[in-house]
Amino acid sequence: MDLKGLAGGLYKPLTRKNIETIHKASLAILEKTGVTYEEGLGDTLDMLEMAGAHVDRDRARITFPRELIMEQAEKAPPQVILFSRNGEYDLDLAEHNVHLGTGGAAINILDLQSGQSRSTELNDLYQIARLVDRLDNIHFFVRPCVATDIPETDRDVNMVYACLKATDKHVMMGVKDEAGLHQIFDLAVMIAGSKKKFQDKPFVSVITCFAISPLKLCTQSTRIMQEAIRNRIPVALSTAPMSGSTSPMTMAGTLAQLHAEQLAGICICQLTNPGAPLLYGGIPGMADMSTMGYVGGGVEFGMMNAAIHQMAHHIKVPNYNSSGLTDSKVPDAQAGWEKAFSSLLAAMGGSNYVHHSAGMLESMLTVAHEQYVMDDEIIGMCCKVLKGIEVDAEHLALEIIDSQGPGGNFMTSAHTLDYMRKEYFIGNGITDQKSRDQWTNDGAKDARARAREIAKAIIAGKEKSYIPKEIDRLIRKKFNILL
Repeated sequence: MDLKGLAGGLYKPLTRKNIETIHKASLAILEKTGVTYEEGLGDTLDMLEMAGAHVDRDRARITFPRELIMEQAEKAPPQVILFSRNGEYDLDLAEHNVHLGTGGAAINILDLQSGQSRSTELNDLYQIARLVDRLDNIHFFVRPCVATDIPETDRDVNMVYACLKATDKHVMMGVKDEAGLHQIFDLAVMIAGSKKKFQDKPFVSVITCFAISPLKLCTQSTRIMQEAIRNRIPVALSTAPMSGSTSPMTMAGTLAQLHAEQLAGICICQLTNPGAPLLYGGIPGMADMSTMGYVGGGVEFGMMNAAIHQMAHHIKVPNYNSSGLTDSKVPDAQAGWEKAFSSLLAAMGGSNYVHHSAGMLESMLTVAHEQYVMDDEIIGMCCKVLKGIEVDAEHLALEIIDSQGPGGNFMTSAHTLDYMRKEYFIGNGITDQKSRDQWTNDGAKDARARAREIAKAIIAGKEKSYIPKEIDRLIRKKFNILL
């Protein structure tokens, strides 16, 4: 059952009037309050000033006329396609098409053998990518963890290499600096065969956290964003304000601030390279006001991320956002309900590229192999909701009802055999639907134990490299590949 790229837009937390009100408020923020910036963005400031923005260098403040913002936003493509290498997992990010996948930069993993938390390593990233490659309902692969066991200077190129070797799905990741971006670009070009082939069908894209909420440009990330845009590498413009901490306590205020940050980023990108592909990357969250820590599992997280798609769709730009976060430390019932709510709301809302949807625990600090298996099941169910209920002559089955008649049964009907494997969701095997006696005889395993068995079996299977041997040899000759 193909459950990727289905249409959402069923859940709308904002009315049309709400959307317009927030959009106008965001334009007012940019016009009156503006954004500040770190040092080192002289060329960007000059570009903005020449385009009509007002740059007050004494106060380190940029204000944007609303006409400039909307003129540049209209240049952003309304459709972005993020490619896979064989075409099977191409992602058409347009309108309300929904795709969910991995995300994060976790530094801990629950070891698959011991179940204990430890630091993430390069091989963990590789094995998670191999696992996700086999989980059909996870539509793309955002690098989910950091390889803490290798030097920082080699980290970016080694992490993207591990991802591209292990999976054919679209790969997205953040990078440390422009040098790391160029290494990733060069590696992708080598795999694609030429610069043109890669830019025509980019199978790697980049996350740039260009804004430090509230309303501050990060020098390094802004420079990475602009360099990626110059090279036509698709970019997700990530901003992640936390209500009560780095944005107003209210959801509407957080959305207004975030939308302003996104509009400023889109403006900078389109002035840098008009028409370049980008994703509106709002990730609104909440702070725990008792600890000031991040709250990943609140139902409002799902509500605001569904609203983000509405704001992005209002300006006709595809969106990137989040679901599937949890504050739970292990794959348990709490993780299940927190993940299911936010992923279902994001999917029903129509979000185009929903990362963090699989594998994450402990407010993005930790990942677990078995959680990917469990989340693959959750994502599949969310997407099944988007398929809706088909109603036509074949599905109404009036002839079948008549043939069986009152008091009959449909168990041996050819119609039943035709539809038993395609009308209802069939998962990856983790969901238990046996009788208690059968379940007990099979070891009385809970969902986490079953998921660990599935993950172990996949990882123990034969390895498949998606990088041809000759290209792999050339890559290793050019870069210090440590996997």
